[in-house]
Amino acid sequence: MSWLTVRGADERPSGLQGTVAVPGDKSISHRAVMLAALAEGTGTVEGFLPSGDCLATLACVRQLGIRVEHADSGAPTTLIIHGRGLRGLQPPEEPLDCRRSGTTMRLLAGILAGQSFGSVMTGAPGLLRRPMRRISDPLRRMGADIVDAEGRAPLKIQGNARLRGGEHNLSIASAQVKSAILLAGLYADGPVTVHQPGPARDHTERMLAAQLEPRAAEQAPIVYDAATVRLVPDAVGRLRALDRVIPGDLSSAAFLVAAALLRPESHVTLVGVGVNPTRIGLLDVLAEMGGQMGMALQREYGGEPVADVTARGSALHGTEVEGATVVRMIDEFPILAVVATQAQGRTVVRDAAELRVKESDRIASVVQELRKLGARIESREDGFVVEGPTQLHGAEVDSHRDHRLSMALTVAGLVAEGETTILGADCIPDSFPGFVETLQTLGADLRHGV
Repeated sequence: MSWLTVRGADERPSGLQGTVAVPGDKSISHRAVMLAALAEGTGTVEGFLPSGDCLATLACVRQLGIRVEHADSGAPTTLIIHGRGLRGLQPPEEPLDCRRSGTTMRLLAGILAGQSFGSVMTGAPGLLRRPMRRISDPLRRMGADIVDAEGRAPLKIQGNARLRGGEHNLSIASAQVKSAILLAGLYADGPVTVHQPGPARDHTERMLAAQLEPRAAEQAPIVYDAATVRLVPDAVGRLRALDRVIPGDLSSAAFLVAAALLRPESHVTLVGVGVNPTRIGLLDVLAEMGGQMGMALQREYGGEPVADVTARGSALHGTEVEGATVVRMIDEFPILAVVATQAQGRTVVRDAAELRVKESDRIASVVQELRKLGARIESREDGFVVEGPTQLHGAEVDSHRDHRLSMALTVAGLVAEGETTILGADCIPDSFPGFVETLQTLGADLRHGV
């Protein structure tokens, strides 16, 4: 799939209807594979996301000597991972190819910093343009020997099996930076404390809390809240092998929720979606904008809150997004911009400069492509301003090789007049395999080709 054509609401005006599941959470899939590799024993990961990015992580841990099998059914979403323990990884014979995945590179760098061997991490051209000093600098302070390419990958890491503990004050709330430090902290000679300015995703903390086996009953290897995480490696006996179920990815569900809100008479239910409080910023913002949504059957999968999320066609109004909310929805701004084009009044996004260094410059690329569809949107250094509502019109737009921008433009096409063609849409499976088919199941009119 190199292009995707969407037929707009004027040609197929009915609402979207149905109940579907979204693929497993991308952030948790990455972490589940890495932590299972470091565990002692065999664990199962059910609901793994077989996307391009997560498959990069899987390939890298295999290069490090980890045996991974599929379940008897051969399902690509159920993995059996034979962990080798914290000190059991093997030197890779070739550079580790992280493909387009920043999560793979940044988190795995933390693990590799504490090994007794050297390694090289590389990836696709887009990944090689992304900033890596945000992890290499704190890892160097812990004693890691890392050589980067003027702040970017490839990264050459000579492991240090006894890293230093210490305190780290993050200038931005970043789950990837925090996770890299914590994973390196498993190999440190003393406590590692991370102070963050906002509530970044806490999947790593939750998973470590479940998997770390304390040396003594009264010891807590990891303690965390919204502002601080403290890991005490001396209190760690080992990482236990667990059988883990991964919830559906809220960042993928966001596109279907938005599509349902924007198409009148829609009623869509998404089952088994992760609703971790550090991830539901977009749902909170959409509710403030007047979105009719609900959560039912709330439960937990391995310490992660899960619910069935319902969305209906809604009349929306503009809003302002800034501060701590930005961190809780950092991957969802492309689709928020699309929603804002159909909302009454002005929507303003501030404090989101981090969008400049994602898979694309998500401020510049979102503004550029939505303008082609007729949106009234202006960029700011740390965000954008949208005036709505605007009747979008079909056009040819470019994905910029950014999976979330591709999906956002697809939703824009569903509410535009005429046909919209997204070029380079083959990047969508980086995070949401089956996106096109899922929308078709709900009643959207899409076709793709090469």
